[in-house]
Amino acid sequence: MASEKFEDLAETFEFLDDWEDRYRHVIDMGKSFEGLDPAFQVPAFKVDGCASQVWLRPMIEGTGPTAQFDFQGESDAMIVKGLIAVLHDLYAGLTVKEVGEVDALAELGRLGLNEHLSAQRSNGVRAMVERIRLTAAEAVSA
Repeated sequence: MASEKFEDLAETFEFLDDWEDRYRHVIDMGKSFEGLDPAFQVPAFKVDGCASQVWLRPMIEGTGPTAQFDFQGESDAMIVKGLIAVLHDLYAGLTVKEVGEVDALAELGRLGLNEHLSAQRSNGVRAMVERIRLTAAEAVSA
């Protein structure tokens, strides 16, 4: 289960024939993704386990399992900022309960990202997904 925006992204990726086109698209997504204000690029929002600098700031509206999930993010690497934008498309607008039900690695696999990212980038994506899932799980029980 992914957001409608992610479904649109998956459709776009179906039309991109090779990995280089998909890679460029992810970078373009990073360029157009609104970044995180430097005031929020602090240790509390930093994601450990990424080769690049990554910050994710959760923005949850409401309480309990039906609270709406969103986040802002930033990275010092353009491809990683693009991956943050992809994750934003995957999760933004879902409830915190739905966030926990998303199989992120399977959804990202639909885009063909799994087999083309370096081991370090893949570990970074997993670290970002884990941070998102933990944040949402904490909000479910709040």
